[in-house]
Amino acid sequence: MSAGCNSGYAMRMLSAGLFLLALAILPATPLPAQPAPADTADQRFQAIYEKEWNWRKQQFPGLDEDKDGAERIRRLPSVDAATQRERLRVWDDVLRQLDALSVAELSASERINFAIYRPQIVDLAADIRFGAYEAPFNADSSFWSELGFMTRKPLRSVEAAEDYIARLNDIPRYFDEQIVNMRAGLKRGFSVPRAVLPGRDASIAAVAELTDPRASEFFNPLKDLPASMDVERQESLRANAEAAIRDQVIPAYARLLTFFRDEYMVKARKTLAAEALPNGKAFYRQQIRQFTTLDLSADAIHRIGLDEVARIHEEMLATMREAGFEGSFADFLVFLRTDPQFYPKTPEELLMRAAWIAKRVDARLSRFFGLLPRARFGIEPVPADIAPFWTAGRGGATTYWLNTYDLPSRPLYNLPALTLHESAPGHSMQLSLADEQSGQPAFRRNGYISAYGEGWGLYAEKLGIEMGIYTTPYENFGRLTYEMWRACRLVIDTGLHSKGWSRDKALAYLRDHTALSEHEVTTEVDRYISWPGQALSYKLGEIRILALRAEAERELGADFDIRAFHDAVLAQGSVPLPVLDEQIHQFIAERKQTAEAKRAQTPSPAPVGAQ
Repeated sequence: MSAGCNSGYAMRMLSAGLFLLALAILPATPLPAQPAPADTADQRFQAIYEKEWNWRKQQFPGLDEDKDGAERIRRLPSVDAATQRERLRVWDDVLRQLDALSVAELSASERINFAIYRPQIVDLAADIRFGAYEAPFNADSSFWSELGFMTRKPLRSVEAAEDYIARLNDIPRYFDEQIVNMRAGLKRGFSVPRAVLPGRDASIAAVAELTDPRASEFFNPLKDLPASMDVERQESLRANAEAAIRDQVIPAYARLLTFFRDEYMVKARKTLAAEALPNGKAFYRQQIRQFTTLDLSADAIHRIGLDEVARIHEEMLATMREAGFEGSFADFLVFLRTDPQFYPKTPEELLMRAAWIAKRVDARLSRFFGLLPRARFGIEPVPADIAPFWTAGRGGATTYWLNTYDLPSRPLYNLPALTLHESAPGHSMQLSLADEQSGQPAFRRNGYISAYGEGWGLYAEKLGIEMGIYTTPYENFGRLTYEMWRACRLVIDTGLHSKGWSRDKALAYLRDHTALSEHEVTTEVDRYISWPGQALSYKLGEIRILALRAEAERELGADFDIRAFHDAVLAQGSVPLPVLDEQIHQFIAERKQTAEAKRAQTPSPAPVGAQ
């Protein structure tokens, strides 16, 4: 649910497509002229967010790149410091306007919109205020690798091909601005930790060291132009793309590679903690609020994590015994990590098993959901250039990306939980439904709030039990491993960024508590080190959704309908957890009132023997 965004982590999560937003930006421009004065609080608020959203689309035309009528995109993000300051000025002004409104005068629907919109603007502004754009990548994703996602979109017209080539020619300017920002970050001690940098230069070198432009991934979209396009025009476009890759793209990656190896890896900070950054305690607290939507301290989150780890470990022991394993827990983890029966032999086997699981889920969805999305998703392997450092899978509205790199680290017993989380009823389904909520403002349909989205994904894994998706104790242990993994994140993230944990301590904690492979343990811990706060959203979001379901079941009793509950959760789009609380409490009250009214209208049965 995140590419190449100018403002780092906050902007990474703006789009429901997760990695496909903001592939282009125009230079910062002032907001449009003020509209005529509005009469009501609703109208004043709507004028603010509609005006800001239209401005945001000018800044980030990639926000609606796949929508009908989307503007042509010929530039990559402007990320220079002056542009950042101008955007901060605009968002600070929006916050002043919002704070001048009387929220009590807003209608119920606009109060919900306000509770979603204001934190969104706060996060965008805070990300720039802390200077997060000076560290514009992490161990999981990077601005240079994410450019590869623009090669996945077919070029269906001459104009689309010309725009694509223009973006290729803009890569040197884009990289130069990023390098200036990273140098500024190095100077003030705001950088990605040195500990996670080794090997991250490989994806830069993969492009920088190319000798044949037509062998580049960036040339791929030109290979399959529409047959309706004039042959001579096709060849002209291919020649222009080849020149752009040879003269602009490859040299830009080469300069970035030199900078990365000779400067960044040498000068990057030796500390790990977010709290060790300039103004680090405030920065980490903001990251916690941004990714969890809750006002929790690092200490409180750490305690929640420890409690969850203890609870899940008992379930894992019970499942191990159910599988008939007689050794210790540590022995069982070794068995799961090493026995060949649990691992695919080919990428195709992994992809096909995931597709089979997804279709089994598909057959059961209507029993648990009343509203299903019109859109469909496909399953694709993670692109080779980013696969070594990516997670096992990731889901967007249209694609479930499955990592086929290093097959001995991709156990099949984890695949049902992964597929439920990333595809349906997890991310792909939730994001598609959010996009289809035509009655909601664009800032909601195109937004992604990690605590809600990742919490729902983890809830979807547990729902797989009721759906009958886990068929063996090993698959259920894989589910528990994934739940334990998310609980460990609460402990590790706060341990690393607030309690002085070392990388080795974090690696050992995740290794000892889960059946994740060593490759996954390493890539995950490095992700937490370089992306503070994001890992907290999964478990805290799931805990809240499970609590709301338990409350609904308790309050409604026999009137509880699982399909209606799920529809109520998903109808919200992507919302902060406190907003979800409010909406589900309203759902419970309305369902209870409806059920009581229906019973009141139903005549009581006549007494036995009455005439």
